[in-house]
Amino acid sequence: MGYVQEARENYVKKKVEEALRSKMKQKALKECEQYTSIYAQCAAGRTLSVVWQCRKQAKELNNCLHLYTNDAVLEEMKREYMLREDGKRTAKV
Repeated sequence: MGYVQEARENYVKKKVEEALRSKMKQKALKECEQYTSIYAQCAAGRTLSVVWQCRKQAKELNNCLHLYTNDAVLEEMKREYMLREDGKRTAKV
C-alpha cells in the first residue's frame, strides 16, 4: 500500500480527530487511574518539591499514559472510525 493511499484511508476531519484524541485521553486516564492516584498522593501538600520528590511516580504515570496516547493508537482509532463510517455508508446504499 502506498503512502498516499494510506493517508487517504486514515484521513478524518479535524473535529473528528479532536474527538478521537479526547476519547483516547479519557481511556488513558481510566487505564492509568492507579498511577494517577499514587502521583496525587505524593503531590498532596507539596509545591515546588513535587518536582523532585514525586519524580518516580510522575515517570510511572507518564509511561502508562504513553501506552494509551501515542500516534499508533490514534492511527488505529482513525482506521476503526473510517471502517465504521464506510460500513454506515454501504448500509445506507
